[in-house]
Amino acid sequence: MSRAKGEKAEERACHFLQEAGFCIEARNFYARFGELDIVASKDGVLHFIEVKSGRSYEEALQNLTPKKLARVIKTAQLYQKKHNTAEEFCIDAIIVTPLEIEHLQNITL
Repeated sequence: MSRAKGEKAEERACHFLQEAGFCIEARNFYARFGELDIVASKDGVLHFIEVKSGRSYEEALQNLTPKKLARVIKTAQLYQKKHNTAEEFCIDAIIVTPLEIEHLQNITL
């Protein structure tokens, strides 16, 4: 996926989250392990969100691998340490296709 397509998907995801009452705390937080696409909060819970896009739901979901999830978790832990936050948190994914957006919450259970 091109950088421009990824940025467009992240923009759509941020708008979707804000419409759902989330507060965007950070975008594109980089660490040596990887990147957090979106950090958002709602109801006292911090959500570390990986955005995946594709022509179809299945195509986008295939890019969410166990290795990628492990990097997101490590990066989320570093984010919490760096920002000195002990808020409850979860790892989410947002799947963006041309026709829909789906928010999958707490995907590491």
